[in-house]
Amino acid sequence: MPLIARLRAARVVPVVRTSTAAHAATAVSWLRDAGLRIFEITMTIPDAPALIRDLASDPDLLIGAGTVPDRATAEVCLNAGARFIVAPWVDAALSAPCRDAGALLMLGAVTPTEVRAALTAGADVVKIFPASSVGGPAHIKALASVLPHVPFCPTGGVEPGNVAAYLAAGAAFVGMGGALVDEKRIAAGDRGAIEAAARAVLS
Repeated sequence: MPLIARLRAARVVPVVRTSTAAHAATAVSWLRDAGLRIFEITMTIPDAPALIRDLASDPDLLIGAGTVPDRATAEVCLNAGARFIVAPWVDAALSAPCRDAGALLMLGAVTPTEVRAALTAGADVVKIFPASSVGGPAHIKALASVLPHVPFCPTGGVEPGNVAAYLAAGAAFVGMGGALVDEKRIAAGDRGAIEAAARAVLS
């Protein structure tokens, strides 16, 4: 199955952003047990490429790198096993290493002009960030009405209760941190709360 088809089928990609790699690994472990298999590991996590390498060694998981600041970091992540690269802005320099590695590229945008710039820069998917503060599902619906063939991934303020609305508005899939990767609950060992959020998303 092509990468984009796997992402569409998953509908929700957990965005793992924690202050420690240990908390990130715990989040992935709990969410995996709840049934999720695709994870975006952000570069704000200490030693994130090493975590990507560990997780990508599991053939059941599809691991990507998020908040990738430059081409050099993208290459490190791809070499570690990342299958998709995400930046919340437009950076054409990320396209070539993704193409060479057979990986998918998600670039960030908010306006139609930025969406077009992201596509021109080589994006396979356009990440709409921050989604909730620029209008939520209504904003996605407006973009999709004039750009119907663009795969959109809204991220930022997406919650279990509004995933369906984003998908109905035209999102290909969504990125979600918040409820799925609540670091306070992870640090407290509250596995039940994280798994409950995952079940709410999967249902």
